[in-house]
Amino acid sequence: MPSNSTGLADRSLAVLRKDVLCEFRTRYAINAILLFGITTLTVVSFSVGQKNLPPEVYAALYWVIIFFSAMSGLAHVFVREEESKTSTILKLTADATPVYLGKLGYNLLLLILLQIAIAPLFLTLTDAVLTDPALFIILLILGTVGLAGATTIIAAIISKASVKGALFAVLSFPILLPLLIGLISATTKAFSESGGGLGGASSELQLLVSYGVVMITASIMLFEYVWEG
Repeated sequence: MPSNSTGLADRSLAVLRKDVLCEFRTRYAINAILLFGITTLTVVSFSVGQKNLPPEVYAALYWVIIFFSAMSGLAHVFVREEESKTSTILKLTADATPVYLGKLGYNLLLLILLQIAIAPLFLTLTDAVLTDPALFIILLILGTVGLAGATTIIAAIISKASVKGALFAVLSFPILLPLLIGLISATTKAFSESGGGLGGASSELQLLVSYGVVMITASIMLFEYVWEG
């Protein structure tokens, strides 16, 4: 781990590198989120078939799949530290802020992989018509940042609990609810011919950007108390 004189970016990248190497050894989180996402998407595609459902239904289905897939693996970023008894060593060798940023980067990578796998499969296996690809891509980016920002601090909070998996989903849902509502509303416009493009989804985009900025900023400010507690 770099010394304290090393820049924040280098220390954060060192934490990220450590987590990526650990993930390549076990592949727990990647397998969990991808398997859950693809399985859920397959069940959904068989259920809805080619029924030409309204755009808001497709938008809701997509983000429900992403939400529950994320819940299956993102908590592992801190749970692994507690289970392997390495959290104490990490506290002694790194400050709180680079630890949070490194873990945030790790969860961002997992969610990017999830989006890359699920988004094209969703459009292929369902009858959803993407009328505004640019808006949809922007929503995937903002949704990934918001999800990672919120779930990383929640994972740190529940890492010492005895029932980690259930508690992670229970705590995440009310915090992520504003984000999910904004994503579903904007994604509906990306699937609708009368969505109005980026201008038509401006209010939702402002909400999503604000959510990501506020959540990550608040997490950085509070993480030291959570991590050292």
